[in-house]
Amino acid sequence: MRHLPIVILTLGFATPAIAGVDSALSQHILPGFNAFAQSADTLADAAAKNCQPDAVRPAYQAAFDAWMRVADLRLGPSETGALSVGFWPDPRGFTQRTLSRLVAEEDPVARDPTGYADVSIAARGLFALDMLIYDPAFSSYASGSYTCDLVATLAADLSNQAEALDSDWQEGFAATLRNAGEAGNTTFLSKDEAVRALYTQILSSLEFTAKRRLGEPMGTFDRPRPELAEARRSGRSLRNVVLAAEAAHGLSAALADWPIPAADAALETVQKAAKRIGSPTFQNVSDPQGRLRAEVLQQAVTGLRTAIKNEIGARYGIEPGFNSQDGD
Repeated sequence: MRHLPIVILTLGFATPAIAGVDSALSQHILPGFNAFAQSADTLADAAAKNCQPDAVRPAYQAAFDAWMRVADLRLGPSETGALSVGFWPDPRGFTQRTLSRLVAEEDPVARDPTGYADVSIAARGLFALDMLIYDPAFSSYASGSYTCDLVATLAADLSNQAEALDSDWQEGFAATLRNAGEAGNTTFLSKDEAVRALYTQILSSLEFTAKRRLGEPMGTFDRPRPELAEARRSGRSLRNVVLAAEAAHGLSAALADWPIPAADAALETVQKAAKRIGSPTFQNVSDPQGRLRAEVLQQAVTGLRTAIKNEIGARYGIEPGFNSQDGD
């Protein structure tokens, strides 16, 4: 997977940039990483006590919910750290193949939470857990089995990752953003650059949601691909679309620090369109009516992106160029 930055043209800022950065961090980003770290820790505790699917699933769902608030950030510690938490799309099935090999060989790394950090990212994070505790090919394991131990180790490794991301943002990169333009800051040479970086993340997230979270299962009219829907095994595909849109809107509202009524209305349109989707995992996109509703939702996500560009990008004087988080 490759995540390419949006090219940005600066046209001049109309408002002080640093206030937007401060509020984006304090109201959205830092609380988001902290909440994810706490929920991942709860998941690890649950799996350590009972690693069987029914016992792990509630904490897993809560951790995934928390992750979606910051899942699409590809900045600072998250530029690489997010990949092993949320390895998706995976059109070649690397997660399934890697997990199958570990189970078949009973690789001892599955009982070493610290050493598990060296395992391929395809077999780490939320999507590896998604497969182990929801896919019938894996989820029939018994207590005390190798796979059960693997689930507990995966959850512990996820907690370690979440704690590292939270710490790196709270204690390091947040200051880099806040101190943009100050002497010694070689990452952001001006305060404007910090705002542009966060704004880019918002647009990238919404484009990723439209093109990947929706586009992957929609496929083409002649060849829909519902089996490629994000987190379909755990029934989260539609939920993730909505949570990603809400997260992008939330970060936008914090970055703007002024009313954004058009974006507010656009988010409501997304939420209403999502309620009309007949399947939580887009399994009905092969049906003309199901596909039409998915297209309407996709257009609503794109409409939210446009509203944010008009209400925030225009006011800050930022014009997006081409490309973003393309997922290829």
